[in-house]
Amino acid sequence: MDALGALLPILLIGAVFYLLIMRPARTRQKAQAYLLTALEPGTSIMTTAGVFGTVTAVTDDNIMVEVAPGVELRMVKASVGRVLDEAVPSESLFSESLMNEPGMDELAGGQDQSGAADMGSASRDEGDDEPRRGLA
Repeated sequence: MDALGALLPILLIGAVFYLLIMRPARTRQKAQAYLLTALEPGTSIMTTAGVFGTVTAVTDDNIMVEVAPGVELRMVKASVGRVLDEAVPSESLFSESLMNEPGMDELAGGQDQSGAADMGSASRDEGDDEPRRGLA
C-alpha cells in the first residue's frame, strides 16, 4: 500500500504533463500539417517572419509567394504561419493617407512637418557654443 502512495504523485504529475503540454502540442502539429496540405494558388498567407503574400504555385516542399506585383519569393512550406481570411491591403501601412492621421508622425521616424528629424534639444552650458555629447 505504501508503494502505491509513493507512485501516485508520479502518475499524477505524468497525467498533468500530458494534459497541459503533450495534448495541446499534438493538436497544434495536426492543425499546422492540415494547413500546409490545404495550400493552393490564390491563398493569402502570412509567414512566420511576418511577410504577407499570395501563394502562386505549390510544389512538394516549396511554395511561390507573390509579395508585391511582379515580386515572387520561393519559400519552404513550413514557413507559412497562418492563412488569412481576408485579402491583405495592397497599399503600404505608411502611405500618405495614413501619414496624415494624428500620432503617425512618430511612427515614421520622428519627423516634424518640415521633414527634419526630431533629434531633441541638445543641452548646452551657459556660455558654451558647443553642444555636449554623450551621457555626461
